[in-house]
Amino acid sequence: MLFATITCVFLAAGPASGDALLAGAGERIRTHRTGDLTIRVLDGKGRPVSGARVSVEQVGHSFLFGCNIFAFGTFRDPELEKAYRRRFRELLNYATLPFYWGSFERERGKPGYARVEAMAEWCIRNGITCKGHPLVWNHPAGVPAWLPEDPEEVRRLLLERVRACVRRFRGKIDIWDVVNEAAKPFRFRERPQISDLIRAEGVAKYLRDSFEAARSVNPRAVFLINDYRTGDDYVGVIRFLGEGNKRLYDVIGIQSHMHGGVWPARRVWEVCERFSAFGVPLHFTETTIVSGRRLTGRRRWGPTEPDLEKKQAEEAVMFYTILFSHPAVTAITWWDFSDARAWQGAAAGFLRKDCSPKPIYRRLHDLIRKAWWTRAEGKTDRNGRFKSPVFFGRHRITVFLPEGRKLRRTVDFPRPWPPPVKKRAFKEVTVTATTH
Repeated sequence: MLFATITCVFLAAGPASGDALLAGAGERIRTHRTGDLTIRVLDGKGRPVSGARVSVEQVGHSFLFGCNIFAFGTFRDPELEKAYRRRFRELLNYATLPFYWGSFERERGKPGYARVEAMAEWCIRNGITCKGHPLVWNHPAGVPAWLPEDPEEVRRLLLERVRACVRRFRGKIDIWDVVNEAAKPFRFRERPQISDLIRAEGVAKYLRDSFEAARSVNPRAVFLINDYRTGDDYVGVIRFLGEGNKRLYDVIGIQSHMHGGVWPARRVWEVCERFSAFGVPLHFTETTIVSGRRLTGRRRWGPTEPDLEKKQAEEAVMFYTILFSHPAVTAITWWDFSDARAWQGAAAGFLRKDCSPKPIYRRLHDLIRKAWWTRAEGKTDRNGRFKSPVFFGRHRITVFLPEGRKLRRTVDFPRPWPPPVKKRAFKEVTVTATTH
């Protein structure tokens, strides 16, 4: 019954046109991304304190605003490395870390844990949630050259790798893209080993075994199925993974590389509606909008250009606004953070190659850290209460008592899942002054 209710609410939410979607985004954001926080102030004897000044400042989002962090540690110039890291933490709270088997374990038995551990530890120190990507992918990047040809041996090694990665990073990385691009698993044929495994045992077993292996060593982790396809073939994969009494995935991952042109608002919304029908959170896992021109020949992309940077920023604001206003979406990951070492050599970054910020960085910073960020102030009423709408996340509460003392407390107000249907989420926090 709960699943049916969520489906009905999501599918009924979409206006008909892109203009209407954007016009209604602010109200949807208020409805789906904020809750009512009440601070109750009591004195040392438990009596309400009226007239106390209360300040509420957000210090973290529940929504995951992210990017891959693949260029971490690769800059020869230490100043560029510092700029990359500083700007990453000043904008984002979510990072995708690389686990492509082909490069992660170039030599059998020698996985590259050290580099990824350094990334994860830096992210954790800076309050950035980590995701591993991908554990299983039938693509040259996901198939090490040394992998044997015997399907049964490939199966054993593949599942052993899944368990080893998830187990080793448990507590540091608890979100994983388990199987990547399974809707069309034979798109790439350069290395046949995993293709032969899938043909031998079937896509269904390939998927089930991969998810069950990951779950067996970290039952509390969040596991994604992830694909660039958004049609019936991907819907079929998701339905299979949800059959029976035990759904194998926790989140649906949707890629949105837009090298060939930005999705209009209506298409963005329709994709959200199609996959929100499954009643689980949606993550937009790989988003690209370029600020350079496509070229012909071996060099596929030209450098970033000022006019295209402006366009990139405008299109990204539209895309993020539509996604942030949809109740099913809980994360957006950009691809890549800097033009340096960006996928396909495209000028797709928030930063230029010299790590200077493009307009897209500044525009998204204004959204994520200003427009979609709580700063509220007021005084308690006769019952000692101050109430304010806040964006879901972590907030620092400061209470200035009438006699001059100052009290502080940090509280978490996470967004509930499933989202409330008929009423706003609320939380009440009591701050008590101790007596001298």
